[in-house]
Amino acid sequence: MTEQAPLTWCVGAGATDTGQRKANEDSYLAQSPVYIVADGMGGHYAGAAASAAVVSAFSPLIGSQSLAATDVIEAVRQARIAVAHVAAAAGGESGSTLTGAIAVTHDGYPWWFVINVGDSRVYAHNHGVLTQITVDHSRVQELVDAGRITAAQSLVHPERNIITRAIGDEIPGCDAWLVPARPGMRLIVASDGLMKALTDVQISGIAGLAGDAEVTARRLVDAAVVMGASDNVTAVIADALHATTPAEAVASPWHRWPAIENYEDDTTLTQRRRVSR
Repeated sequence: MTEQAPLTWCVGAGATDTGQRKANEDSYLAQSPVYIVADGMGGHYAGAAASAAVVSAFSPLIGSQSLAATDVIEAVRQARIAVAHVAAAAGGESGSTLTGAIAVTHDGYPWWFVINVGDSRVYAHNHGVLTQITVDHSRVQELVDAGRITAAQSLVHPERNIITRAIGDEIPGCDAWLVPARPGMRLIVASDGLMKALTDVQISGIAGLAGDAEVTARRLVDAAVVMGASDNVTAVIADALHATTPAEAVASPWHRWPAIENYEDDTTLTQRRRVSR
């Protein structure tokens, strides 16, 4: 069911399907103020357990009326600890992507805090236009950024399934953005199984249809399955209700949060520029 807690400014829902896989290694959380997707690493031990551990690390944030960005970064840290425990229990490597949008208060205003580790994605759909907020941590994205292949070529490149960051590696932190809250702007959080099956045009068309978050999430997943999704498919929709980030607080469509490299024992953040691997 679509969820809407009292006194909050956001609402959302999710849906998932195994696709053509035998098991589903995706997990998601769509309860205010947390809307995330975790895709367990195929080819690693305990992928399903890893993605579930990521979701569990964010569960304590459910129902909070006033989160700060630092609360979210702490949840990322806890997710890394939890996945390390999964790997230790499995006796091998274990990992998961993590991406999503969490409603936070920053400088007294409502914002979406969008986070990403891996190649799952967050899109914004606003006035019929779909824009990717996150940047994939993947080998093909590196090749696109270097101008060696095009975005279209990346979809069929032999290294398209190689990711360069995950919850479970030894790289701390995450990429993050502050995104203004806007009634009518819909955020789409998805595992890569959705993007493998549907084009951005198709995703935008479905997201723009009349329907609440639950209906939209299910339509996206069902459409991917109909298109022969070869991977697990998960979609989470997050909508702002009445909250609006004031125009004077918004210098650009969204603000890149400084790279988080370390979380100190005294819970203060040390922010540095991350060097690409």
